[in-house]
Amino acid sequence: MMECRLHCKSENEKTCGSNAKQMPRVIVVATDGSPGGNRAVDTAARLAKATASDVVVLTVGGNISGAELRRLAGIEGDVSEVLESRAKQILDRARKRLRRRGVTAAKLQSAWGDPAQVIIDTVRREKADILVIGRRGRGRLAGLLLGSVSQKLTSLAPCNVMVVP
Repeated sequence: MMECRLHCKSENEKTCGSNAKQMPRVIVVATDGSPGGNRAVDTAARLAKATASDVVVLTVGGNISGAELRRLAGIEGDVSEVLESRAKQILDRARKRLRRRGVTAAKLQSAWGDPAQVIIDTVRREKADILVIGRRGRGRLAGLLLGSVSQKLTSLAPCNVMVVP
C-alpha cells in the first residue's frame, strides 16, 4: 500500500483529520509524466472517485535555460511546437490513467513558467480543496516538476497538499 503525506492548511494541524468529513469538491493534480507524476494522477483519481470531486490535471513547463533551448531546437526544430507536443502527450496519458480508474471527466491544462508559482496560481483560480503532487519530477530538461517544487508547495499552497512518493 502506498503511503501519502497530507500537509494540512488549518489553524490547528490536529483538526485536519476531522475536516475529512468535508469532502473535496475540486482536486488539482500536477504531473510531469514521470513515475511520481503518474502515481499522483492515480491517487487523485482514487480520491476523486471516492468523493465525486472534479479533477483538474496540470502540467507545467519550467524555466528552460538558453543552452537547453538551443539544444532542443537543434535536435527537434521548432522548440515551441516540441514543448506543446510534450505537454499534450503528458495530459493525454493522464486522461487515460484517470479513465482507467473510473474518472471520465477532467479539465486538462498546460502552462509555462516557474512550476511552483504556476501550480499555486492554478489552485487559487480553480478554488481547489486539495492539491495532489508527486514528491519528485524528472528534472529541468524534461521541463516540469522538480523535487524542490513539492517542498515549496507544501509551505505556500493555499489548500491541503497530498504528496505522493
